Amino acid sequence: MKRFLLSLVLVAVMVTVAGCKTKTREWNDRERRAVREEVRAYRDMAYLDNLAELEFEEFADDVVGYIEVDYPVYTTFVELPSKGDTVEVYVVSTIVKRLNADAHNMRNIYPYPWLVSEGILPANLDHQAQRAFYECFARKVRNTYPSTTAFFNAVVNDNANSQLTALQEQCAADLFDWNIVIEEEVVTTN
Repeated sequence: MKRFLLSLVLVAVMVTVAGCKTKTREWNDRERRAVREEVRAYRDMAYLDNLAELEFEEFADDVVGYIEVDYPVYTTFVELPSKGDTVEVYVVSTIVKRLNADAHNMRNIYPYPWLVSEGILPANLDHQAQRAFYECFARKVRNTYPSTTAFFNAVVNDNANSQLTALQEQCAADLFDWNIVIEEEVVTTN
């Protein structure tokens, strides 16, 4: 009888321990798809608007993955009173992580065709020259802004554009002997 009771207690303990160690419920595909659609609302945000569709899908998957790790039970996430703000925080933090990971990601905020149209870079630069520009620009940004978050806030803030443009122009001048000359014509009428 003692053996039976001891065995019964051991089995109960093992079942309890095994039950506690089971993985928490993961989100299903429908739940992930719903959050991806919320992330899509940020498609026109700086950095995201220049991603190709496949790159954006990968970005959205990363955001959903980070949210799922922090909120393993979908209903907990859905019932958040400020769920939209939470998604925005994850979108911005994922952009910051990507910018920290690779300087070449600057191309998504300041795409090469736009830099050419603004007269900052010459046309027809090869991939290697473009990469050198973005690495120079990222280095200057790191030296100017104390954190990637501060840089991202500067991008969103309109008053920092002249400072960022100056950094871009410095890199263009350093790498390509490309000097930007602004000619002003003053016309006076009587």
